Amino acid sequence: MKPVTFNCTVLRDGHQSLAATRMPTEVMLPIASILDTMGFSALETWGGATIDSGLRFLGEFPFDRLDALKKAAPKTPHMMLLRGQNIVGYTNYADDVVEAFIKMSAKHGMNIFRIFDCVNDPRNMETSIRTAKACGCQAHGTICYTTSPVHTTESFVKMGCELAEMGADAIVLKDMAGLVPPHVTAEIVSSLKKNISIPVWFHTHDTAGLGASSILSAIDAGLDAADVSISPFANGTGQPDCLRMLALLEGNPRKPEFDLEKLHEIQELLKPIYASLSKYTSHKNEIVDSDTLRYQVPGGMLSNFRTQLKEQGMSDKFDEVFAEIPVVRKALGWIPLVTPTSQIVGVQAMLNVKFGRWKNITPQAADISLGYYGRTTAPVDPEVQKLCAEKMGKDPITCRPADLIKPGMADLRKKLAEKGMPTTDEYCVIYAMFPQQLEEYHKNPGPKPEPAAAPAPAATTGAATLNLNLQGRTYSVQIEEL
Repeated sequence: MKPVTFNCTVLRDGHQSLAATRMPTEVMLPIASILDTMGFSALETWGGATIDSGLRFLGEFPFDRLDALKKAAPKTPHMMLLRGQNIVGYTNYADDVVEAFIKMSAKHGMNIFRIFDCVNDPRNMETSIRTAKACGCQAHGTICYTTSPVHTTESFVKMGCELAEMGADAIVLKDMAGLVPPHVTAEIVSSLKKNISIPVWFHTHDTAGLGASSILSAIDAGLDAADVSISPFANGTGQPDCLRMLALLEGNPRKPEFDLEKLHEIQELLKPIYASLSKYTSHKNEIVDSDTLRYQVPGGMLSNFRTQLKEQGMSDKFDEVFAEIPVVRKALGWIPLVTPTSQIVGVQAMLNVKFGRWKNITPQAADISLGYYGRTTAPVDPEVQKLCAEKMGKDPITCRPADLIKPGMADLRKKLAEKGMPTTDEYCVIYAMFPQQLEEYHKNPGPKPEPAAAPAPAATTGAATLNLNLQGRTYSVQIEEL
Protein backbone atom coordinates (compact mmCIF):
# COMPACT_ATOMS: atom_id res chain seq x y z
CA MET A 1 0.00 0.00 0.00
CA LYS A 2 1.37 3.43 -0.94
CA PRO A 3 2.34 5.99 1.73
CA VAL A 4 -0.35 8.14 3.27
CA THR A 5 -0.21 11.82 2.31
CA PHE A 6 -0.41 14.81 4.65
CA ASN A 7 -2.34 18.06 4.21
CA CYS A 8 -0.98 21.08 6.10
CA THR A 9 -3.53 23.20 7.99
CA VAL A 10 -1.20 25.71 9.67
CA LEU A 11 -2.32 28.63 7.48
CA ARG A 12 -6.02 28.06 8.26
CA ASP A 13 -7.19 25.72 10.98
CA GLY A 14 -3.87 25.81 12.81
CA HIS A 15 -4.20 29.47 13.74
CA GLN A 16 -8.00 29.36 13.82
CA SER A 17 -7.91 26.70 16.54
CA LEU A 18 -5.07 28.13 18.60
CA ALA A 19 -4.91 31.88 17.91
CA ALA A 20 -8.47 32.99 17.13
CA THR A 21 -7.76 33.16 13.36
CA ARG A 22 -5.64 36.29 13.78
CA MET A 23 -2.58 35.47 11.65
CA PRO A 24 -2.28 38.23 9.00
CA THR A 25 -1.55 37.38 5.38
CA GLU A 26 1.78 39.19 5.27
CA VAL A 27 3.35 36.87 7.85
CA MET A 28 1.98 33.79 6.07
CA LEU A 29 3.73 34.42 2.76
CA PRO A 30 7.30 33.33 3.67
CA ILE A 31 5.84 30.22 5.36
CA ALA A 32 3.67 29.43 2.32
CA SER A 33 6.66 29.58 -0.02
CA ILE A 34 8.50 26.93 2.00
CA LEU A 35 5.39 24.77 2.46
CA ASP A 36 5.02 24.74 -1.32
CA THR A 37 8.29 22.79 -1.63
CA MET A 38 7.49 20.16 1.02
CA GLY A 39 5.28 17.66 -0.81
CA PHE A 40 2.03 18.14 1.10
CA SER A 41 -1.01 16.86 -0.79
CA ALA A 42 -2.83 20.12 0.00
CA LEU A 43 -2.32 23.39 1.84
CA GLU A 44 -5.42 24.57 3.70
CA THR A 45 -5.20 28.32 3.19
CA TRP A 46 -8.73 29.70 3.23
CA GLY A 47 -12.31 29.15 4.35
CA GLY A 48 -13.72 28.43 7.77
CA ALA A 49 -13.50 31.53 9.96
CA THR A 50 -10.53 33.07 8.11
CA ILE A 51 -12.75 35.08 5.76
CA ASP A 52 -14.93 36.49 8.54
CA SER A 53 -12.04 37.14 10.92
CA GLY A 54 -9.75 38.59 8.25
CA LEU A 55 -12.39 41.09 7.20
CA ARG A 56 -13.68 41.81 10.72
CA PHE A 57 -10.40 42.14 12.63
CA LEU A 58 -7.48 42.32 10.20
CA GLY A 59 -9.00 44.63 7.63
CA GLU A 60 -8.16 42.26 4.75
CA PHE A 61 -10.30 41.69 1.68
CA PRO A 62 -10.67 37.89 1.56
CA PHE A 63 -9.86 37.33 -2.10
CA ASP A 64 -6.67 39.40 -1.73
CA ARG A 65 -5.40 36.83 0.79
CA LEU A 66 -6.15 33.97 -1.59
CA ASP A 67 -4.37 35.77 -4.45
CA ALA A 68 -1.30 36.40 -2.33
CA LEU A 69 -1.08 32.87 -0.96
CA LYS A 70 -1.60 31.33 -4.38
CA LYS A 71 1.24 33.45 -5.75
CA ALA A 72 3.48 32.44 -2.84
CA ALA A 73 2.61 28.72 -3.16
CA PRO A 74 1.62 28.00 -6.77
CA LYS A 75 2.58 24.30 -6.98
CA THR A 76 0.68 22.65 -4.12
CA PRO A 77 -3.13 22.38 -4.34
CA HIS A 78 -4.91 24.93 -2.15
CA MET A 79 -7.81 23.70 -0.04
CA MET A 80 -10.63 25.51 1.75
CA LEU A 81 -13.37 24.59 4.20
CA LEU A 82 -16.84 25.44 2.87
CA ARG A 83 -20.05 25.16 4.90
CA GLY A 84 -22.15 23.99 1.97
CA GLN A 85 -25.22 26.17 1.51
CA ASN A 86 -23.92 28.36 4.39
CA ILE A 87 -20.77 29.13 2.29
CA VAL A 88 -18.60 30.58 5.10
CA GLY A 89 -21.50 32.38 6.79
CA TYR A 90 -24.06 31.33 9.36
CA THR A 91 -27.27 30.75 7.42
CA ASN A 92 -28.35 29.30 4.08
CA TYR A 93 -27.82 31.41 0.96
CA ALA A 94 -29.38 31.28 -2.50
CA ASP A 95 -27.98 28.82 -5.02
CA ASP A 96 -26.74 31.58 -7.33
CA VAL A 97 -24.79 33.17 -4.45
CA VAL A 98 -23.22 29.81 -3.54
CA GLU A 99 -22.33 29.21 -7.18
CA ALA A 100 -20.81 32.68 -7.59
CA PHE A 101 -18.70 32.27 -4.43
CA ILE A 102 -17.26 28.97 -5.62
CA LYS A 103 -16.62 30.29 -9.12
CA MET A 104 -14.78 33.33 -7.73
CA SER A 105 -12.78 31.16 -5.34
CA ALA A 106 -11.74 28.91 -8.22
CA LYS A 107 -10.88 31.95 -10.33
CA HIS A 108 -8.56 33.19 -7.57
CA GLY A 109 -6.78 29.86 -7.28
CA MET A 110 -8.70 27.52 -4.99
CA ASN A 111 -8.29 23.86 -6.00
CA ILE A 112 -10.04 21.72 -3.38
CA PHE A 113 -13.37 22.53 -1.75
CA ARG A 114 -13.92 20.58 1.46
CA ILE A 115 -17.70 20.82 1.75
CA PHE A 116 -19.70 20.03 4.89
CA ASP A 117 -23.15 20.78 6.29
CA CYS A 118 -23.81 21.68 9.90
CA VAL A 119 -26.66 19.17 10.25
CA ASN A 120 -25.11 16.52 7.93
CA ASP A 121 -27.82 17.02 5.30
CA PRO A 122 -26.30 16.07 1.90
CA ARG A 123 -28.96 18.13 0.12
CA ASN A 124 -27.25 21.25 1.48
CA MET A 125 -23.97 20.16 -0.15
CA GLU A 126 -25.26 19.30 -3.61
CA THR A 127 -25.00 22.79 -5.17
CA SER A 128 -21.46 23.24 -3.85
CA ILE A 129 -20.28 19.83 -5.08
CA ARG A 130 -21.79 20.33 -8.53
CA THR A 131 -20.38 23.85 -8.93
CA ALA A 132 -16.87 23.00 -7.72
CA LYS A 133 -16.65 20.14 -10.19
CA ALA A 134 -17.97 22.34 -13.01
CA CYS A 135 -15.10 24.74 -12.24
CA GLY A 136 -12.57 21.94 -12.69
CA CYS A 137 -11.87 21.75 -8.96
CA GLN A 138 -12.06 18.86 -6.52
CA ALA A 139 -15.20 18.62 -4.38
CA HIS A 140 -14.70 16.68 -1.17
CA GLY A 141 -17.88 15.57 0.57
CA THR A 142 -17.49 15.82 4.33
CA ILE A 143 -19.08 13.86 7.16
CA CYS A 144 -19.20 15.70 10.50
CA TYR A 145 -18.46 13.12 13.19
CA THR A 146 -20.54 13.35 16.33
CA THR A 147 -21.78 11.07 19.07
CA SER A 148 -25.42 10.39 19.89
CA PRO A 149 -27.86 7.47 20.13
CA VAL A 150 -28.63 7.82 16.39
CA HIS A 151 -25.12 8.26 14.97
CA THR A 152 -23.40 4.98 14.11
CA THR A 153 -20.68 3.73 11.80
CA GLU A 154 -23.44 2.58 9.46
CA SER A 155 -25.06 6.02 9.38
CA PHE A 156 -21.74 7.74 8.60
CA VAL A 157 -20.90 5.25 5.86
CA LYS A 158 -24.38 5.62 4.36
CA MET A 159 -23.82 9.38 4.19
CA GLY A 160 -20.39 8.84 2.60
CA CYS A 161 -21.95 6.64 -0.08
CA GLU A 162 -24.63 9.26 -0.76
CA LEU A 163 -21.97 11.97 -1.18
CA ALA A 164 -19.95 9.72 -3.51
CA GLU A 165 -23.05 9.15 -5.64
CA MET A 166 -23.52 12.93 -5.67
CA GLY A 167 -20.17 13.25 -7.44
CA ALA A 168 -17.74 13.95 -4.58
CA ASP A 169 -14.09 13.38 -5.52
CA ALA A 170 -13.17 12.26 -1.99
CA ILE A 171 -14.88 11.68 1.35
CA VAL A 172 -13.61 13.42 4.48
CA LEU A 173 -14.32 12.30 8.02
CA LYS A 174 -14.32 15.58 9.96
CA ASP A 175 -13.90 15.19 13.72
CA MET A 176 -14.19 18.82 14.83
CA ALA A 177 -14.20 18.07 18.56
CA GLY A 178 -11.45 15.44 18.53
CA LEU A 179 -13.79 12.81 19.97
CA VAL A 180 -13.49 9.83 17.64
CA PRO A 181 -11.51 7.03 19.34
CA PRO A 182 -8.88 5.06 17.36
CA HIS A 183 -10.92 1.87 17.03
CA VAL A 184 -14.01 3.73 15.85
CA THR A 185 -11.91 5.76 13.39
CA ALA A 186 -10.51 2.56 11.88
CA GLU A 187 -14.00 1.07 11.70
CA ILE A 188 -15.44 4.06 9.82
CA VAL A 189 -12.45 4.45 7.47
CA SER A 190 -12.25 0.75 6.59
CA SER A 191 -16.02 0.61 6.00
CA LEU A 192 -15.86 3.65 3.73
CA LYS A 193 -12.96 2.14 1.79
CA LYS A 194 -14.97 -1.04 1.26
CA ASN A 195 -18.06 0.80 0.05
CA ILE A 196 -16.70 3.62 -2.14
CA SER A 197 -13.98 3.84 -4.78
CA ILE A 198 -12.84 7.42 -4.11
CA PRO A 199 -10.16 8.51 -1.58
CA VAL A 200 -10.92 8.88 2.13
CA TRP A 201 -9.35 11.74 4.11
CA PHE A 202 -9.40 12.43 7.85
CA HIS A 203 -9.48 15.68 9.83
CA THR A 204 -9.33 15.76 13.61
CA HIS A 205 -8.14 17.81 16.57
CA ASP A 206 -6.00 16.74 19.52
CA THR A 207 -8.21 18.51 22.06
CA ALA A 208 -8.93 15.37 24.07
CA GLY A 209 -5.59 13.71 23.29
CA LEU A 210 -7.09 11.22 20.82
CA GLY A 211 -6.19 12.89 17.51
CA ALA A 212 -2.73 11.48 16.80
CA SER A 213 -3.64 7.91 17.75
CA SER A 214 -6.84 8.10 15.71
CA ILE A 215 -4.84 9.24 12.66
CA LEU A 216 -2.54 6.24 13.13
CA SER A 217 -5.52 3.89 13.27
CA ALA A 218 -7.03 5.51 10.19
CA ILE A 219 -3.76 5.10 8.27
CA ASP A 220 -3.60 1.39 9.15
CA ALA A 221 -7.24 1.11 7.98
CA GLY A 222 -6.33 2.42 4.52
CA LEU A 223 -6.70 6.19 4.87
CA ASP A 224 -5.48 8.18 1.85
CA ALA A 225 -4.70 11.57 3.46
CA ALA A 226 -4.63 13.11 6.94
CA ASP A 227 -4.57 16.71 8.15
CA VAL A 228 -1.60 17.85 10.24
CA SER A 229 -0.37 21.24 11.37
CA ILE A 230 3.02 22.57 12.46
CA SER A 231 3.96 23.53 16.01
CA PRO A 232 3.37 25.91 17.75
CA PHE A 233 0.11 26.15 15.77
CA ALA A 234 -0.54 22.45 16.38
CA ASN A 235 -1.67 19.94 19.01
CA GLY A 236 -4.19 20.85 21.71
CA THR A 237 -7.26 22.28 20.00
CA GLY A 238 -5.36 22.20 16.69
CA GLN A 239 -4.32 19.30 14.49
CA PRO A 240 -1.44 17.02 15.55
CA ASP A 241 2.01 18.35 14.68
CA CYS A 242 3.56 17.05 11.45
CA LEU A 243 6.91 16.17 13.07
CA ARG A 244 5.09 14.35 15.84
CA MET A 245 3.06 12.31 13.36
CA LEU A 246 6.20 11.41 11.40
CA ALA A 247 7.84 10.19 14.60
CA LEU A 248 4.77 8.13 15.48
CA LEU A 249 4.87 6.57 11.99
CA GLU A 250 8.55 5.61 12.20
CA GLY A 251 8.84 2.02 10.94
CA ASN A 252 5.36 2.08 9.43
CA PRO A 253 5.47 1.21 5.71
CA ARG A 254 2.94 3.98 4.99
CA LYS A 255 5.04 6.76 6.51
CA PRO A 256 5.41 9.70 4.07
CA GLU A 257 8.80 11.33 3.49
CA PHE A 258 9.38 14.95 4.48
CA ASP A 259 12.44 17.17 4.77
CA LEU A 260 12.82 17.39 8.54
CA GLU A 261 15.19 20.35 8.35
CA LYS A 262 12.61 22.37 6.45
CA LEU A 263 9.96 21.43 8.99
CA HIS A 264 12.25 22.65 11.78
CA GLU A 265 12.89 25.84 9.80
CA ILE A 266 9.15 26.49 9.53
CA GLN A 267 8.72 25.86 13.26
CA GLU A 268 11.36 28.48 14.05
CA LEU A 269 9.64 30.97 11.75
CA LEU A 270 6.29 30.30 13.42
CA LYS A 271 7.45 30.70 17.03
CA PRO A 272 7.74 34.52 16.99
CA ILE A 273 4.45 34.74 15.08
CA TYR A 274 2.74 32.67 17.77
CA ALA A 275 4.30 34.85 20.46
CA SER A 276 3.06 38.00 18.72
CA LEU A 277 -0.50 36.63 18.90
CA SER A 278 -0.32 35.91 22.64
CA LYS A 279 -3.40 38.06 23.22
CA TYR A 280 -5.42 35.41 21.39
CA THR A 281 -3.69 32.24 22.60
CA SER A 282 -4.39 30.32 25.78
CA HIS A 283 -2.60 27.58 27.66
CA LYS A 284 -5.95 25.79 27.98
CA ASN A 285 -6.00 25.41 24.20
CA GLU A 286 -2.45 24.05 24.04
CA ILE A 287 -2.96 21.05 26.29
CA VAL A 288 -5.10 17.93 26.41
CA ASP A 289 -8.45 18.90 27.92
CA SER A 290 -10.35 15.95 29.35
CA ASP A 291 -13.41 18.20 29.82
CA THR A 292 -13.93 17.74 26.07
CA LEU A 293 -14.62 14.04 26.65
CA ARG A 294 -17.05 14.88 29.44
CA TYR A 295 -19.00 17.57 27.60
CA GLN A 296 -18.58 16.21 24.05
CA VAL A 297 -18.11 19.69 22.53
CA PRO A 298 -15.34 21.25 20.42
CA GLY A 299 -12.45 22.67 22.45
CA GLY A 300 -12.89 26.15 20.99
CA MET A 301 -16.48 26.15 22.19
CA LEU A 302 -15.36 25.14 25.68
CA SER A 303 -12.78 27.91 26.02
CA ASN A 304 -15.06 30.54 24.47
CA PHE A 305 -17.97 29.61 26.72
CA ARG A 306 -15.92 29.92 29.88
CA THR A 307 -15.31 33.55 28.93
CA GLN A 308 -18.90 34.14 27.83
CA LEU A 309 -20.39 32.78 31.04
CA LYS A 310 -18.04 34.96 33.07
CA GLU A 311 -19.16 38.04 31.13
CA GLN A 312 -22.81 37.14 31.76
CA GLY A 313 -22.23 36.61 35.49
CA MET A 314 -22.88 32.89 35.11
CA SER A 315 -19.48 31.39 35.93
CA ASP A 316 -21.11 29.31 38.66
CA LYS A 317 -23.51 27.85 36.07
CA PHE A 318 -20.83 26.24 33.87
CA ASP A 319 -21.75 22.64 34.71
CA GLU A 320 -25.47 23.37 34.38
CA VAL A 321 -25.05 24.98 30.96
CA PHE A 322 -22.94 22.15 29.61
CA ALA A 323 -25.28 19.56 31.05
CA GLU A 324 -28.04 21.34 29.11
CA ILE A 325 -26.21 21.01 25.77
CA PRO A 326 -27.23 17.35 25.16
CA VAL A 327 -30.79 18.27 26.14
CA VAL A 328 -30.85 20.94 23.42
CA ARG A 329 -29.12 18.65 20.91
CA LYS A 330 -31.65 15.87 21.48
CA ALA A 331 -34.59 18.27 21.12
CA LEU A 332 -33.12 19.60 17.86
CA GLY A 333 -32.60 16.16 16.31
CA TRP A 334 -29.14 15.32 17.73
CA ILE A 335 -27.42 17.82 15.44
CA PRO A 336 -23.59 17.84 15.32
CA LEU A 337 -21.73 20.64 17.11
CA VAL A 338 -19.94 22.47 14.33
CA THR A 339 -20.16 26.07 13.08
CA PRO A 340 -22.81 27.43 13.24
CA THR A 341 -24.74 24.76 15.20
CA SER A 342 -22.20 24.70 18.06
CA GLN A 343 -22.83 28.40 18.68
CA ILE A 344 -26.59 28.03 18.29
CA VAL A 345 -26.84 25.09 20.69
CA GLY A 346 -24.52 26.79 23.18
CA VAL A 347 -26.54 30.00 23.27
CA GLN A 348 -29.81 28.08 23.65
CA ALA A 349 -28.37 25.98 26.49
CA MET A 350 -27.29 29.19 28.23
CA LEU A 351 -30.76 30.71 27.84
CA ASN A 352 -32.42 27.51 29.09
CA VAL A 353 -30.37 27.65 32.27
CA LYS A 354 -30.70 31.39 32.78
CA PHE A 355 -34.43 31.79 32.09
CA GLY A 356 -35.93 28.29 32.20
CA ARG A 357 -36.02 25.57 29.58
CA TRP A 358 -37.41 26.84 26.25
CA LYS A 359 -38.75 30.04 27.86
CA ASN A 360 -36.63 32.07 25.42
CA ILE A 361 -35.73 30.59 22.04
CA THR A 362 -33.28 32.14 19.59
CA PRO A 363 -34.46 32.50 15.98
CA GLN A 364 -31.57 30.26 14.91
CA ALA A 365 -32.56 27.41 17.26
CA ALA A 366 -36.16 27.78 16.13
CA ASP A 367 -35.10 27.57 12.48
CA ILE A 368 -33.22 24.33 13.15
CA SER A 369 -36.29 22.82 14.79
CA LEU A 370 -38.49 23.91 11.87
CA GLY A 371 -36.20 22.47 9.18
CA TYR A 372 -34.79 25.75 7.85
CA TYR A 373 -31.20 24.54 8.35
CA GLY A 374 -31.91 21.15 6.79
CA ARG A 375 -32.93 17.60 7.62
CA THR A 376 -31.67 16.39 10.99
CA THR A 377 -30.49 12.81 11.59
CA ALA A 378 -33.15 12.22 14.26
CA PRO A 379 -36.62 13.77 14.44
CA VAL A 380 -36.96 17.08 16.26
CA ASP A 381 -38.91 16.96 19.53
CA PRO A 382 -42.52 17.62 18.38
CA GLU A 383 -43.37 19.76 21.42
CA VAL A 384 -40.32 21.97 20.91
CA GLN A 385 -41.08 22.23 17.21
CA LYS A 386 -44.68 23.24 17.94
CA LEU A 387 -43.50 25.87 20.41
CA CYS A 388 -41.00 27.25 17.89
CA ALA A 389 -43.63 27.41 15.15
CA GLU A 390 -45.93 29.39 17.45
CA LYS A 391 -43.20 31.79 18.57
CA MET A 392 -41.79 32.37 15.07
CA GLY A 393 -45.14 32.41 13.28
CA LYS A 394 -44.08 29.99 10.55
CA ASP A 395 -44.59 26.33 9.74
CA PRO A 396 -42.00 23.51 9.62
CA ILE A 397 -40.58 22.57 6.22
CA THR A 398 -39.25 19.29 4.81
CA CYS A 399 -37.85 20.51 1.49
CA ARG A 400 -34.24 21.57 0.91
CA PRO A 401 -34.12 24.98 2.64
CA ALA A 402 -32.46 26.75 -0.30
CA ASP A 403 -35.43 25.83 -2.49
CA LEU A 404 -37.32 28.58 -0.66
CA ILE A 405 -34.63 31.24 -1.20
CA LYS A 406 -34.95 33.39 -4.31
CA PRO A 407 -31.83 34.21 -6.40
CA GLY A 408 -29.74 36.88 -4.72
CA MET A 409 -26.93 38.12 -6.96
CA ALA A 410 -28.92 40.77 -8.82
CA ASP A 411 -30.22 42.26 -5.59
CA LEU A 412 -26.74 42.23 -4.04
CA ARG A 413 -25.31 44.03 -7.06
CA LYS A 414 -28.07 46.66 -6.83
CA LYS A 415 -27.41 47.27 -3.11
CA LEU A 416 -23.67 47.65 -3.68
CA ALA A 417 -24.26 50.11 -6.53
CA GLU A 418 -26.56 52.19 -4.32
CA LYS A 419 -23.82 52.36 -1.70
CA GLY A 420 -21.16 53.37 -4.24
CA MET A 421 -19.23 50.14 -3.71
CA PRO A 422 -17.80 47.79 -6.36
CA THR A 423 -20.39 45.48 -7.89
CA THR A 424 -18.05 42.63 -8.79
CA ASP A 425 -19.02 39.07 -8.00
CA GLU A 426 -16.27 39.04 -5.37
CA TYR A 427 -17.86 41.97 -3.53
CA CYS A 428 -21.36 40.54 -3.97
CA VAL A 429 -20.63 37.20 -2.34
CA ILE A 430 -18.74 38.72 0.59
CA TYR A 431 -21.47 41.35 1.07
CA ALA A 432 -24.09 38.58 1.16
CA MET A 433 -22.48 37.14 4.28
CA PHE A 434 -20.79 40.11 5.97
CA PRO A 435 -22.45 43.34 4.80
CA GLN A 436 -21.52 45.53 7.77
CA GLN A 437 -17.94 44.32 7.86
CA LEU A 438 -17.48 44.85 4.11
CA GLU A 439 -18.90 48.36 4.30
CA GLU A 440 -16.49 49.20 7.13
CA TYR A 441 -13.59 47.68 5.20
CA HIS A 442 -14.50 49.67 2.08
CA LYS A 443 -14.54 52.92 4.06
CA ASN A 444 -11.46 52.19 6.13
CA PRO A 445 -9.26 49.19 5.19
CA GLY A 446 -6.80 47.95 7.78
CA PRO A 447 -6.88 46.32 11.23
CA LYS A 448 -9.88 47.15 13.38
CA PRO A 449 -9.99 47.68 17.16
CA GLU A 450 -11.43 44.75 19.08
CA PRO A 451 -15.11 45.30 20.02
CA ALA A 452 -15.90 45.69 23.69
CA ALA A 453 -17.82 42.89 25.34
CA ALA A 454 -21.54 43.58 25.48
CA PRO A 455 -22.87 44.09 29.01
CA ALA A 456 -25.45 41.76 30.47
CA PRO A 457 -28.96 43.16 30.84
CA ALA A 458 -29.52 45.08 34.07
CA ALA A 459 -32.63 43.13 34.99
CA THR A 460 -34.57 40.08 33.88
CA THR A 461 -37.99 41.63 34.18
CA GLY A 462 -39.73 43.37 31.32
CA ALA A 463 -37.92 43.24 27.97
CA ALA A 464 -34.15 43.33 27.37
CA THR A 465 -31.64 42.52 24.66
CA LEU A 466 -28.76 40.16 25.39
CA ASN A 467 -25.85 40.29 22.92
CA LEU A 468 -23.81 37.09 22.95
CA ASN A 469 -20.56 36.99 20.98
CA LEU A 470 -19.49 33.44 20.19
CA GLN A 471 -16.48 32.72 17.98
CA GLY A 472 -16.77 36.02 16.15
CA ARG A 473 -20.52 35.83 15.61
CA THR A 474 -22.83 38.11 17.62
CA TYR A 475 -26.30 36.81 18.52
CA SER A 476 -28.86 39.42 19.58
CA VAL A 477 -31.33 37.68 21.88
CA GLN A 478 -34.59 39.33 22.92
CA ILE A 479 -35.43 38.51 26.54
CA GLU A 480 -38.92 38.98 27.93
CA GLU A 481 -40.42 37.68 31.14
CA LEU A 482 -43.38 35.41 30.47
